[in-house]
Amino acid sequence: MKTKILQFGEGNFLRCFVDWMVQKMNDKMSFDGAVQIIQPIGDELSAPSKILNERSGMYHTCLRGVIDGKTVEEIEKIECVKGVALWSDLEKYACEKDLRFVFSNTTEAGIQYVANENTFPAKVERLLKARLDSSLPGLVFIPCELIEHNGDKLKECVLKYAEDHGDKALMSYIENECVFCSTLVDRIVAGRPDSESAERYAKELGERDETLVCGEPFHFFVIETPEGFDLEKELPLKASGVNVVYTRDMQPYRTRKVRFLNATHTTMVYYALEKGFTEVAQCIEDESFNAFVKKVVFEEIYPTVDLSDEEKTEYAKSVLERFANPFAHHKLESIALNTLAKWKTRCLPVVCDYYAKFGKLPENMMAGYEAIARHYDK
Repeated sequence: MKTKILQFGEGNFLRCFVDWMVQKMNDKMSFDGAVQIIQPIGDELSAPSKILNERSGMYHTCLRGVIDGKTVEEIEKIECVKGVALWSDLEKYACEKDLRFVFSNTTEAGIQYVANENTFPAKVERLLKARLDSSLPGLVFIPCELIEHNGDKLKECVLKYAEDHGDKALMSYIENECVFCSTLVDRIVAGRPDSESAERYAKELGERDETLVCGEPFHFFVIETPEGFDLEKELPLKASGVNVVYTRDMQPYRTRKVRFLNATHTTMVYYALEKGFTEVAQCIEDESFNAFVKKVVFEEIYPTVDLSDEEKTEYAKSVLERFANPFAHHKLESIALNTLAKWKTRCLPVVCDYYAKFGKLPENMMAGYEAIARHYDK
């Protein structure tokens, strides 16, 4: 396989999202692409990175959840990863002649400019400087950090570091030879399985894979691409069966996720805790609470999202299936962190749009807010 992808981040999410997709492209479209992972921080490899290298990059994903009302559990072998290297080896991998794409997930704080500090964008500037000096083509950056306009933000920071160094040639190379795509990623990745499941998987695989990562079957990838740039032609995600959307404006999809998934979580959390529930799946199993959640999703949030009925209905149904995932063990207490701030950004816009549309407040969302108020009034 040719090393076509550099990946900043060795964590569970990218291995269960991006690398899983690369394996799909290799299996179904003869993409023939290998992923070289760069550990973005630290001067020594972490224990998981060492284990992955000992396995020559091979590991398994286990996708567990509910699809069309049926519980599914599927283990897949991932063989596209070459291994994990330290960021100090960056120049070595920067000059791979087949390298074309860079993925990243360096946390929300990773994409930032701090003068004279070796941040992730500073490392990217170093990467691109090495390619420019070697007369190699530019790269396509597809960051997966959970911040709005992540591609635009990364480009802005990288350009700032190049400007600090007075490198006009590099700035021109970044502007004219490289592509920065903003993205929205959506898949819940639980990480390592519980001990009981791990034992069962070891028997099924005939080995104990300490790098096996568990996630939900649902996945969704929105990529903003510049006008005239055909990413699918180079990176055949859709042709490989990946649930990907290429768009010039991802905001409707971001709104859809934040409203249907996140706003519903925030609405239900304290209302559910008051009723004695501890996990999201328990709420969906309960007939009465299930009806409460469905009204929030299909009658109160649904009219405020500006997408086609087909797209909204499909996504809304998928959210309820994800909530019902018996493997997730999604604790309400974890959802409840910073609820007031979350309600302001996730739920208040829905309430305002609903009121503007119907001249009244959404009944169940307000019941959820009242439960939040009772909690904070204690």
